[in-house]
Amino acid sequence: MAKTFSKEDVASHTKDNTPWIIIDEDVYDVSKFQDEHPGKFHIPATLRRRLDLGGKKILQRVAGKDASKQFWKYHNEGILKKYKGQLLVGSLNTKKVTEPAPAPAPPAPTPAATPSPSESSSESSSVGPATAAPQDPYGDLIPFADPSWYQGYSSPYFNETHAALRDEVRQWVESEIEPYVHEWDEGKEVPAHIYKQMGERGYLAGLLGGEFPAEHTPHRIKAVSPDRYDLFHEMLLTDELSRAGSGGLVWNLVGGYGIGCPPLVKFGKKELVDRILPGILAGDKRICLAITEPDGGSDVASLGCEAKLTEDGKHYIVNGEKKWITNGIWADYFTTAVRTGKPGMNGLSVLLIEREAGGVSTRRMDCQGVLSSGTTYVTFEDVKVPVENLIGKENQGFKVIMTNFNHERIGIVIQCVRFSRVCYEESVKYAHKRKTFGKRLIDHPVIRMKLAHMARQIEATYNWLENIIFQCQCMEETEAMLKLGGAIAGLKAQSTQTFEFCAREASQIFGGLSYSRGGQGGKVERLYRDVRAYAIPGGSEEIMLDLSMRQSLKVHEMFGMKL
Repeated sequence: MAKTFSKEDVASHTKDNTPWIIIDEDVYDVSKFQDEHPGKFHIPATLRRRLDLGGKKILQRVAGKDASKQFWKYHNEGILKKYKGQLLVGSLNTKKVTEPAPAPAPPAPTPAATPSPSESSSESSSVGPATAAPQDPYGDLIPFADPSWYQGYSSPYFNETHAALRDEVRQWVESEIEPYVHEWDEGKEVPAHIYKQMGERGYLAGLLGGEFPAEHTPHRIKAVSPDRYDLFHEMLLTDELSRAGSGGLVWNLVGGYGIGCPPLVKFGKKELVDRILPGILAGDKRICLAITEPDGGSDVASLGCEAKLTEDGKHYIVNGEKKWITNGIWADYFTTAVRTGKPGMNGLSVLLIEREAGGVSTRRMDCQGVLSSGTTYVTFEDVKVPVENLIGKENQGFKVIMTNFNHERIGIVIQCVRFSRVCYEESVKYAHKRKTFGKRLIDHPVIRMKLAHMARQIEATYNWLENIIFQCQCMEETEAMLKLGGAIAGLKAQSTQTFEFCAREASQIFGGLSYSRGGQGGKVERLYRDVRAYAIPGGSEEIMLDLSMRQSLKVHEMFGMKL
């Protein structure tokens, strides 16, 4: 049972060696933190102590007192999450104790059933509305800060396994990731053990855009069995990871993997997949996608990285460069677009290049945002690649690349919608605390108008996303690529524009706090820097909108469109 203290108890702890403070009726012993407190200057503790820049003095001024107002003036809740386990000693005896919400029930096993005559025998017969009954309300219940089904509204797409996975991932993110995201972003790297946990928790295996590859990994997702796993579970994984409010974090954990591994699984030879995939799914090896070149991005058909077949026909010799490659700095494998034939789309192939083959060099690129994603410039010099590492067929790699784009773009959409929600949620919370001209920001109509415009764009984009994922789940992959490519391209542009709008409006609401790294506006500042990393990669907004209309018109002509 947690210890309780009176305000008088706390007031007795004011000396240098025993200072206690109160934050939101919780009591913290900050005696061991005095020398680490940054004060007004975010510089190394050793230099701060030598220059006596006041971190310790700030804590001494509020020792024995309620420091809530001072704390929230400069910090966000991530700081509390980071240090709570080390510094919390109890609560005030006046604090109301709230009962914890019951944990989601474990998923019930799916009983074997005999299909009724009315049920289709096709593969899509198992795909349908998960449940129309509402789930229990979950989270902070700020309107529009989470999808409506989190907040007690009915949904045809989500059942108890989705609710259990949501809770599982959220708890992991809030305890192991969110408190440290700022320092990882500033250090431009996420610790390797976090990526390893992605493998051990079964999350990597759940991010391939298809069935859970149970035969290639012993790791399982706790909340849902492989036979019940669907595309909405995958959506939830990416969505909950994105709540940490860092594109760099998400790209570090699922970026290169999420776009580099699916082509291997779907088009690679069985022997290659069996050899390579288990190490990747375990989090021991890393893979990335290498398509973009220094002078070629969205125009994939013009790529020039060259692969020539040796005279004995056993190897390709690869020479060329790739640029802006996510995770490339850490990658063991590169799913690489190469030119094996004539100019244009019919001369492209895809090879799995292994770093240990030699001739592969990588250097980190400094970019505006997604700092911890490991953006890389890659050079291939006479790299010897076995022909068995060909993914798909020679000179038919364009199909492999185009098929992969749908999965990549949907991942971008999921992240953009959640980042938009993070900007909105942070703004709502701040608007209820910050006072200007004698009243809270939330009481100013102009601020409510900003929040309303953010919410309407978020909800419109999210509901389109849900529909697209449901269509993907109901269609065979080739059909989905044909029918949905245009819609997914349009949704990608919609989501990145929504993200940019919400980041800007959140920045206006936070004012100067969103211009400083870290602190209360830290998430908004970080996400604002990440905006361009979503509007351009995976197809720029202009290319996406044009592709959306061209492809949709072409497909509907095939359906018999009448004009």
